[in-house]
Amino acid sequence: MYHFIASDLDGTLLDPNHAVDDFTASTLQALQARGVRFAIATGRHYLDVQGIRQALGIRAHLITSNGARVHDPDDKLVHRQDIDPALVRRLAQAEFAAGTVLNFYLDDAWLIDQPCQYLLNFHADSGLRYQLADLAGHSGAGVGKVLYIGEHAHLLEVERKLHQAFGDELYITFSADDCLEVMAPGVSKGHALELVLADLGLDKAHCLAFGDGQNDIELLRTAGHPRMMGNAQARLAEQLPDVPRIGSNREAGVARHLRDLFAL
Repeated sequence: MYHFIASDLDGTLLDPNHAVDDFTASTLQALQARGVRFAIATGRHYLDVQGIRQALGIRAHLITSNGARVHDPDDKLVHRQDIDPALVRRLAQAEFAAGTVLNFYLDDAWLIDQPCQYLLNFHADSGLRYQLADLAGHSGAGVGKVLYIGEHAHLLEVERKLHQAFGDELYITFSADDCLEVMAPGVSKGHALELVLADLGLDKAHCLAFGDGQNDIELLRTAGHPRMMGNAQARLAEQLPDVPRIGSNREAGVARHLRDLFAL
């Protein structure tokens, strides 16, 4: 019944230290041996997620930058969608970026406007490193995602300003309370999942999906069998009240749920 599994990473498949645990890796490897296919669906950069997939020990499509990039298990780019450069240039100005740590995700680079030790710690396992750049002066070309990092209360105000200024010209979502993310319109994990399933000739009715954040709403709405983490963000729970809840990422909730479903 379940032929495909799509999962978010942080707050979902990874432990609270943003790392792969052996129990989860062995669970997914056992399912792969049964013919189940996978996609990792995350806001993280593609270059960051390659190492996480390797740690999991499975073949998987990579849906990254919240769906702005999709790579197949052999790392072939199968979908990309950038933000209009003129919009990127506006997003980088102080009107929206003041009081935040501003980030751009490009195909082969992660650019940031100021040093941030928190982000270095967050990506310690993958080895991905940012490059300092003058983002306010950037051309805006080739940017798949703009990320604002800051205090949640401040980001709520930034979110309000973005919706007021751009309306449906952009896809705006929180991946975590301190991470406000902006992509091109039509970009989402759910849309990317639809593309992957269509390419593989699989029906969403046979797809399981797991998530914990606001940026997982479309992913969970797309899959025939959505599951929400016990530690899910309040916004997600409010918008998808009928989605079944499982254990938290602290207790390897995804792996435990899969072992029950597949009688491993």
